[in-house]
Amino acid sequence: MQEKIESLINRIEILEAEAEIRRIQARYMFLCDTPCPEFGVRDDKQRIELILELYAENAVWEGVGSFYDNQFGRAEGKDAIRRHFQAFWGEKRDPALLLNVHYLTSEQIYVKGDRADGQWVHCQPWIFSDGKSLLRSSRLNNGFAKIDGNWKITRTRTENVFVAPLSSGWATDFPEHSVLMR
Repeated sequence: MQEKIESLINRIEILEAEAEIRRIQARYMFLCDTPCPEFGVRDDKQRIELILELYAENAVWEGVGSFYDNQFGRAEGKDAIRRHFQAFWGEKRDPALLLNVHYLTSEQIYVKGDRADGQWVHCQPWIFSDGKSLLRSSRLNNGFAKIDGNWKITRTRTENVFVAPLSSGWATDFPEHSVLMR
């Protein structure tokens, strides 16, 4: 009987870990959307700090493969990851990014004790102020660890699947600011 109880506890712990990892990954993507849908976020500096709360101190963020190696590179540790995001959001972009939304699919999460790996495919449309648009898809191979009782991202690893231009005007109605969580 004790063996069955321990087996059930282990299975519940794995399910809870998978659910938390799923929430962390979805939150990361949510915070990366443009316009940022998080209620009360005043600026990109605050957005970046909310993203960094999801990461372990020694985490790695990297773009890999022939297309993403040169575009994203590798950032090791929270300070380097902060600089990576500051470079993306910190500059006044011309053309400005008006819309960017992440759609996650093909999820696989593997929990082994206090460590886990997760794979996803994501697609994201981008719309710029000059009328250009594109659809981007990437594979994600991310690592997670339970640190002081909380799951954190230890590795974000993204590889390009494709980038495809979209016709101007393919999306006609989209918000300047999100009001979802008000």
